[in-house]
Amino acid sequence: MPLTPHADGVVARAPGKLYIAGEYAVVEPGHRAVLVAVNRFITLRITPCSPAGGYAGTIRSRLYDTGSRPWRHRPQDGVAEDVGCDDDYVISAIRVVEALVAEGGGRLGSFNLGISSELDEADGRKLGLGSSAAVTVATVRAVAGFYGLSLDDSRVYKLAMLASDAVQPIGSGGDIAASAVTGWVDYASPDRVWLRRARQRAQARDSTGDLLEADWPGLCLRRLPVPSVRLQVGWTGAPASTPALVAGVQAGSRGADDVYSSFLRASQDTLASLTTAIEDDDAGQVMSAITRNRVLLVQLGRISGRVIETPELTRLVEIALDHGATAKSSGAGGGDCGIALCPPATDLFALRAAWETAGIRPLDLSVYSQDSSAACAADVAEARADSLTASPVKVTP
Repeated sequence: MPLTPHADGVVARAPGKLYIAGEYAVVEPGHRAVLVAVNRFITLRITPCSPAGGYAGTIRSRLYDTGSRPWRHRPQDGVAEDVGCDDDYVISAIRVVEALVAEGGGRLGSFNLGISSELDEADGRKLGLGSSAAVTVATVRAVAGFYGLSLDDSRVYKLAMLASDAVQPIGSGGDIAASAVTGWVDYASPDRVWLRRARQRAQARDSTGDLLEADWPGLCLRRLPVPSVRLQVGWTGAPASTPALVAGVQAGSRGADDVYSSFLRASQDTLASLTTAIEDDDAGQVMSAITRNRVLLVQLGRISGRVIETPELTRLVEIALDHGATAKSSGAGGGDCGIALCPPATDLFALRAAWETAGIRPLDLSVYSQDSSAACAADVAEARADSLTASPVKVTP
């Protein structure tokens, strides 16, 4: 049945993420990572509008230089594009969802988008919570809702991954997986060369729907049970660029193929131990696996000539160890956040106070898990209120 745009508009939101383990290795096809979604969100509001001046609508965010950007459907093929600017994650996400709508015989509509964020500081400094992935996932969910598409988490992930790959092809997609699935997530990245070719074929053949139903080589995407260890997050105050760090580590590891291969094997073994320990709720083995992963990342930094664990992150780890927890950098490192996993006996107040004394800011974050349609309805209602007060998100890559 052909789809028509939703008359009342849609509000959707997507959470930020943190890496627990598996960084850098996860950029290689089939290699695993564990991530969590956190309780800070990107909120996206879509309202239908009438096309005017050749534009289909406007994307609004206070972090655009002008506060907003117009977008349109290209006259020759109906593809969504930014007007006068390079495409970003939002435009790319609109494009992949509308491709699915068009394949089903749906009529494309006109709408405005308003975007707000809790993932960055008020002054615009990044916290390393994956704002680009979250805005992509939120856009996929909102545009799908606008057109009346019902998508499970796996299809949301795949559409967001297709959109992200068209803008920034170097990432693993782990942040997208965490934002789409939520909770504790076991993830392995798909074969990006296969994905890029498949995406291009889907565009040429109008077969995005077929690509959503296909098995993606290397991909693992599943929710893990919640372990009893408690997550604490500290922010170093130094933002870092994930694409630049990943590219630098990959470049610096060339010529050390045997060492890099050993890193990948050891990371895969460590992640297998970690996921088993989480499923068994074995706090000791969870902490042991996190310690091993930290050592591997420090070694990777040495062979690549890049700083993954900064002195501030090292201090974060040392303080956590002093309080009976285990800790490591989270994500690409080079700044941003570190995590501590704490057994029940850990004095969280004392740990956070010691971080603050050392100039590390504890973040009030917890793991966010979206489980039911009833919760989803409550989430949307809360998102409507949140979207009026949250700070804006930068949606350019």
